[in-house]
Amino acid sequence: MDDQDRAQRRTRERVLSGGHGAAARPEIAASWRRLRASGLDPGSNPEVAPLDRSDIEERRTTSGLLPLLPHLTSALKSVVDAGQLVVITDREGRVLWRQGGSQVRRFADRLGFVSGSAWTEGNVGTNAIGTCLVLNAPVQIRGGEHYVESHTQWGCAAAPISDPWTGRTLGVIDVSGPSRAMHPAELALVEMSARLGAMEVREQHRTRLGRLRADSAGLLERLTGQALVVDQAGHVAAATGLAAPDRVMLPSTVGEGGLWLPGLGPAVAEPLPGGWLLRLGSDQEAVPTGALLDLSGAPHLAVSGPTGSWRYDLSPRHAEILISLIDAGPTGRTAAALADDLFADPTRAVTVRAEMSRLRQTLGPLLLSQPYRLSPQVDARLRLPTNLRSLMPSSSAPVVVRLRASC
Repeated sequence: MDDQDRAQRRTRERVLSGGHGAAARPEIAASWRRLRASGLDPGSNPEVAPLDRSDIEERRTTSGLLPLLPHLTSALKSVVDAGQLVVITDREGRVLWRQGGSQVRRFADRLGFVSGSAWTEGNVGTNAIGTCLVLNAPVQIRGGEHYVESHTQWGCAAAPISDPWTGRTLGVIDVSGPSRAMHPAELALVEMSARLGAMEVREQHRTRLGRLRADSAGLLERLTGQALVVDQAGHVAAATGLAAPDRVMLPSTVGEGGLWLPGLGPAVAEPLPGGWLLRLGSDQEAVPTGALLDLSGAPHLAVSGPTGSWRYDLSPRHAEILISLIDAGPTGRTAAALADDLFADPTRAVTVRAEMSRLRQTLGPLLLSQPYRLSPQVDARLRLPTNLRSLMPSSSAPVVVRLRASC
């Protein structure tokens, strides 16, 4: 055990025994707070059973990661050859594939690192996979930085694999092994592999969008009025009668018939192979009537109305803005008041206006200005975590701090 390992273990023992101070890194400290608030015992073992073989195979075959598997394993061949373990999980943290030498695999088996096991943060404690899923960012965790005692022999580096076309996290790629064998450069290698995977996913989508554009060209030539051809994720392949955006926000479930599009208004959807024809305009504008700001996990806004429902994944800053606007009610917030809620500095109104402009591009008529407020016809509600102390742990915005303190 080197000096760094000893220092991490001393910090871990001090903090988890209730002593003063915090973990050396903010993301580790925040993770420990979440896990402690959930009631997880650092000395416990995970009780979530692995999936059965049929469930694993179904997840593998339907995963967007399956086509990327050859690229990912090739990019990380050097760490496998060096005796480390490569693990690929789905977006829930379930282990789908692993590759590595027999010695480290036996070590992994003893800790439950088997196909179908759940390595999300709340199930097995602080590890790179779980923390990566929570933060949606690359992370490296070594030895005593793990929350659960049984994992303190491990060193792990992980990065999320994202679909840049849809914005969804497909899963996580992780390199793990004995803590003493981990090298700081492994995080950069894992991050590069994840980026290459994302680039491959984007290229596949672009190819399909080009095919949709070519197939729909004759159809658009025969149409009058305003219309768009979009793929299943809302990316615009072609348009007629308007200067179209690059992408439109579709409801979470699209069906043939009327729907409402943020920023574009009412439309009628008709199915096409690989996408949708959207005819804009109708006699009745069916706008959303409900909005749930869900802060119980990763912040997102669930919007519902008579023609469908949408989910918007939110950045921490946009979540903070919506907390402030829901709290303000129909009177709304001026730019200065929002700046005070976000930064404790009312002079940062220019920054607030820029953020509001970006948020309104997504939410459209749900947000009004002068002052900034939510549309009065929208029933806006908050969903908070059971323990408010775990609310958006990385946020220091005064509006979030006040909400935490209300417990």
